[in-house]
Amino acid sequence: MKRTIATISLLSVLAGGCSVGNLTGSADLEAIASATDIDIDQQYEIYSEVLAAYVDDDGYVDYAGLQQNRQQLDEFLAAMALVSDETYASWSEADQIAFWINAYNAFTLVSIIDQEPLKASIKDITGVWRFNEHAVQGKSITLDHMEHQILRVDFNEPRLHAAIVCAAVSCPPLRDEPFTGAALDEQLDDQVEKFLAKTDGLEIDQSADVVYLSKIFDWFGDDWNATYETESGFAGSTAQKSVLNFVTNYVSAEEATYLEAGNYDVRYFDYDWSLNDQS
Repeated sequence: MKRTIATISLLSVLAGGCSVGNLTGSADLEAIASATDIDIDQQYEIYSEVLAAYVDDDGYVDYAGLQQNRQQLDEFLAAMALVSDETYASWSEADQIAFWINAYNAFTLVSIIDQEPLKASIKDITGVWRFNEHAVQGKSITLDHMEHQILRVDFNEPRLHAAIVCAAVSCPPLRDEPFTGAALDEQLDDQVEKFLAKTDGLEIDQSADVVYLSKIFDWFGDDWNATYETESGFAGSTAQKSVLNFVTNYVSAEEATYLEAGNYDVRYFDYDWSLNDQS
């Protein structure tokens, strides 16, 4: 982890006409893999400068500005391809989770700014999740693979759903700093709090006996079962009860008691896929 990548090696890849956010060919991967392995902490410092410059306090992104000044993001993404399997295996689980969350979010950013003109929604980008591939650890993989075959399979950490951001208004807010293994637990808890505080994150309407949740909890509710499944209290299906049990850690004691009593309906907010663009 202490060796650093030479900037000239990254720039040579860029100069060769590669879009670092979509490195799919074996020649591209070989060109990057020939460079020196990276110091991931140093690369996170570069990524941190990008996030601090182009992400506001609400998690919205200045995509037009980033599109015009993308060199640091491209260098960071190129560096992600240089992490060897041996280096990755030497990290703690928290470091590995942080790595993949950062990879997912950074490649999502570049997927947006690769479009000219910028799209109104990430859903307008053909193949953005399932088919467009990105170079990570010397492999060429999709955003879907990062999320559904690595993060959700290799780790029992449902809070990641409050950290990975699909560039939509109804997504969790994009954090304006990289995730790190050392701070991961605190960062994930903070992300959950911010996500639930959104107008389409959580609403406990006791007057109408309805609890509204982000659609993300509907799509991925089963991810909470391993840790939060409960046989007593709460309302709804097994997955809904697990999610609500989880939510009690982030609400007031009075609201937690209400949720556990289970005398309400569970509903989901509509999902706004508009681009999380500052403009």
